[in-house]
This record gives sequence, C-alpha cells and structure tokens, in this order.
Amino acid sequence: MSRSKKQSRPAALTVRPVTSFRDMGDFIEVPWRIYANDPLWIPPLRLERRFHFSKYNPFLRHAEWQAWVAYRDDQPVGRISAQIDALHRERYGGDTGHFGLLECVNDAEVLNALMLHAESWLATRQARRITGPFNLSINQECGILVDGFDTPPVIMMPHSARWYPQLLEAQGYFPVKDMLAYWIGTDFEPPKVMQRLIRSHADRIHVRTMKRKQLAAEMEVMRDIFNDAWSENWGFVPFTQEEFAELGNSLKFFVADEYIQIAEVNGDPVAFMVALPNLNEVFAELNGSLFPLGWYKLFNRLRKHQIRTARIPLMGVRRQFHNTPLGMALACTVINVARQIGPEHGIEGVELSWILEDNKPMRGILDHLGSKEYKRYRIFGKTL
Repeated sequence: MSRSKKQSRPAALTVRPVTSFRDMGDFIEVPWRIYANDPLWIPPLRLERRFHFSKYNPFLRHAEWQAWVAYRDDQPVGRISAQIDALHRERYGGDTGHFGLLECVNDAEVLNALMLHAESWLATRQARRITGPFNLSINQECGILVDGFDTPPVIMMPHSARWYPQLLEAQGYFPVKDMLAYWIGTDFEPPKVMQRLIRSHADRIHVRTMKRKQLAAEMEVMRDIFNDAWSENWGFVPFTQEEFAELGNSLKFFVADEYIQIAEVNGDPVAFMVALPNLNEVFAELNGSLFPLGWYKLFNRLRKHQIRTARIPLMGVRRQFHNTPLGMALACTVINVARQIGPEHGIEGVELSWILEDNKPMRGILDHLGSKEYKRYRIFGKTL
C-alpha cells in the first residue's frame, strides 16, 4: 500500500465510558471542540458542570446514568449520556429511558457509535422507548435547537450544532415533541382586553415578592404549585423537594427578590413566576472559568444592573384555575410583573421558555402580548 493511501486512512474511532475524574474532564471539554468556530455558543462554567455531573446532583437520588466520550486518534470528537429516571418510569412505564448531553462533530459514524452505546446500556435496563436529549432531565436543559440559530442561548437553555437532527433521523430517531422559546421587550403594553381581565379580578388577586428570610418554605410553595400546574403536561416529572431546594440555593445569590413573584387568591398561593437575569451575557466573556476575575465581573454587572436580558423559566397556575377567567387573569398578572420590574433592573428583553408547541392557552396569551416565537427545540425518540 502506498504512503498516500496510508495517510488517507481515517483514524480509528473508539468510545469509552466515563469512569474517572480525568474522563469527566474530557466529557466536559467536548463542546469547546464542537463550537470552536461558533460565535453564538456560550461556554458553561466548568465548575458548575463538575457539580452537575457529580453524586451531589439531587436528580441522581432517583436516577442512574452513564456517560461516554468518542475519540479519534485520542482526540475527543463526541459525547453522550444515557439515564434511567425512576420517577419517569413510575408515571410512564418501566420501559422508558433517555439520552442526553449529546455533542459530536459532523460525522455519522461518530453519532452512530455514541447512540449504539447509549441504546445498549438502556436496553440492559429494560428500556424500549428512548427519548432525548435531556440534560439530565426534562426539568433541566432539554431538546435540540432546530430553529433560531441567529441568537445566542439564554441562561439554562441549550445551543446545538445544525447537523444533529439529520444525523439522529438517519439513525432511526423521529421528532416527538417541539418546545418553543418566545421573546418580548419589557416595554410591551398589555392589550386592553388583558388589562380589563386583570382589573376585573384585581380585588381577589394579591401579588407579592418572595420572602427571602423564608426561602425554604417559599421554595416549597412554588414547587407545590409547579408540580400541580404542570402535572398534565407532556413528559412531566415532578420536582423533588431536594431538586427544587437545590435550584433555590443556586439562584439566591444572583436573583433579586423582585424576580420571584407569588400570586395569592383569598390569601392562598396559587400562581408564581421566576425570572432570571441572563447570566450568559457574562459567561460569554469567561470561557468557562470564574477565576481569577469572573466572580468580580459577574457580581459587578448584577450590582450595577448592567445585564440587559432575562429569562422566565418557571411559571405556573394551579390546575383548579386552568381554563377559567380567573386563571387567565392570574397568568396575565404574573407575566405583567415582568414588564413592571424589568426596567427597574435594566432589563430590556425577556425570553419565556420553554413552552410546549401544543400549549395553545399559553401561546395565545403570549401572542396577545406581542411576543414572538424565536427559537424551537425538538425532542427525538426511538423504539428499540
């Protein structure tokens, strides 16, 4: 065989399970290789990723998972995870499983090898219906971006390479559910019909900010509302007390009290909204590290209200008010709070995400507000 033919032979592909601290380092670093030439990708914080993938993640109290990294010539070219969630199986059957954290170069062989490892691991655990990506659950980052590549992701939302849908479909995966992200400026004016709806129920609705000194109790109030409000949605898995408490602990240093609003009817909490300053505006400058000056940049920008965008990731109205005028008034009231508090904190625009494509009531409210669908994420599935 000639020297030129030897040089043209592709490097061997291997897929190795993540079993050590060093392996996890490779797993975390894969996106830096995939998005090296994508100016819209926002590097995550490596330290946060280490925690998220550690035994301290409360999700792993009711789930198990395995991660793999694909290598060519000992260089990482892709990664994937597979996970089994006991809470998901309680609701949807003992044959469910998920993949997640998918990243790979534009190479069908790499994606095929990664998917085969994930599918084999899931199959040994009686999984026959596989959906994903979930990073690691539906209550965290999920979906593959399929529309809206012209803007960077906001905090706690994924970004994706454009070739993922095609590669997945070539492996027999099909679209299962689309989730949408909407964008609205904080200078929006609620339509008159919405203003009348809010005024007509104003005597029954009282909106207050979170009581920081009672953080644990307040988080339980919101968790209870969320688990009730979302319980009939596609793919719903309830937040555990530990998961929601961890969410509160991770956000309390970055979120002002005004960003968390609880609506009460006759003194009972029945709806809530959580807004987050878009910390990705700062993370974009840090390349995954808070040291040596990252912490200073982050808190300085927050203190001076120099972050211009935000996201509403959590909102809910108790089921008893769904499809009622009062329920509509509650939803409109808590969304309207974002318009009121945004300018006070320098926020000019807000992403509302994610919303299921078939959630017509919420999409109707957002359309009336003048917000625009600007990103679309897709969950894929396969039957083994």
